[in-house]
Amino acid sequence: MLFKKAHQGRCFCAGFRYYRDMIAIIDYGMGNLRSVEKGFLKVGVDVRVTNRPEDVDNADGVVLPGVGAFKDCMQELANLDLVDAVADVIRKGKPYLGICLGLQVLFSESEEFGKCRGLDIFRGKVVRFEKSGLKIPQMGWNQLNIKNNNPLFNGIPDKSYFYFVHSFYVAPEDNSIIATTTDYGVEFTSSVRKDNIFAVQFHPEKSQALGLRLLKNFGDIVAAK
Repeated sequence: MLFKKAHQGRCFCAGFRYYRDMIAIIDYGMGNLRSVEKGFLKVGVDVRVTNRPEDVDNADGVVLPGVGAFKDCMQELANLDLVDAVADVIRKGKPYLGICLGLQVLFSESEEFGKCRGLDIFRGKVVRFEKSGLKIPQMGWNQLNIKNNNPLFNGIPDKSYFYFVHSFYVAPEDNSIIATTTDYGVEFTSSVRKDNIFAVQFHPEKSQALGLRLLKNFGDIVAAK
């Protein structure tokens, strides 16, 4: 797949800023790519879909979405030589937004289908929800408890609802990276933030107006670098 430019120099939504900084959405064969792409375009953020390491390296910011199994995600990233490309983006201080699996693979390992190694950017595990009488996977709207000042959540009130679809959640060893928590039988980490790394368990592209606001906020973060 060659580098695909999402649009040609025009804003798709009146009232929003047009961003000339390029954000790469990584296509590794899994994830809700088109919905993520459309969400960014609605708020005037220039995004491009790619599976080439050199394109990821040249981007001003990177988005790693994903729906599916942790092991499959890591395997596909490895097949496309994208494991090092993602790690390099983070090491260079470029803004990174992980969505769903894009959050989970930042951690050391997952318990899904046996142990599988992640990118190990953060120490911790990806664990399954315990049986608690609640339906697994969690599928639907749930609230965020916003823990601290975070530019990704500018203009988003505490206790706002976002859309989730997942059976596993991250358990960080370092609590200081926890940006939001959510209650689903257990209080779990629903997003993390450290320096240039922003990652969420929920799906902003499915979360209507507040989800679009979050995507716009990430565009602002990239533009400010």
